[in-house]
Amino acid sequence: MAREKTRTKVHAAVVALARDQRVGAVTMEGIAARAGVSKQTLYRSWSSTGEILFDALLTRSTDEDGSVVVPNSGDLAGDLRALGVGMIAELTDPDHERLLRAVTAELQSDEELATQFRELLMAPQLRAISHRLNDAGVPAPDDVAELFVGAIFHRWLLRSRPFRSEWIAAHVERTLAGAVLG
Repeated sequence: MAREKTRTKVHAAVVALARDQRVGAVTMEGIAARAGVSKQTLYRSWSSTGEILFDALLTRSTDEDGSVVVPNSGDLAGDLRALGVGMIAELTDPDHERLLRAVTAELQSDEELATQFRELLMAPQLRAISHRLNDAGVPAPDDVAELFVGAIFHRWLLRSRPFRSEWIAAHVERTLAGAVLG
């Protein structure tokens, strides 16, 4: 992996390029030029623009140790609302959204990148949520975590309906009610 200083410059470059132009137009040459590094430097650490996009996304979405923090105030519904609001803020942040949409598009045709996405980002997120649900005694916490996250991603991915504060509150209630009834 590239040195931290180089990695930071490359991440800043790819985020800026993804913000400023159509993501499909982002190239290794463009990233190298914007970051002030050689293409060889990029290829030593990343095999594609998709990998660089994902690495930048992963860095923004997890702690230094790669973990995901789920609130645990003792109020499960409140914690899930806070988590949902945070997820939505991250998904809809103008810089972050283009990056995440670009990575999502790359996942459709790059199985290796899709595997990294599942193992390094989605699995830790779902595991952290599942642990929080399990700690609260929710039955089938893995399934409930997927229900919680899935509806948020579905709404974001398809741009089906806007996110409103009352929606996330109702989504948490529906998810927890379904878990108890299920």
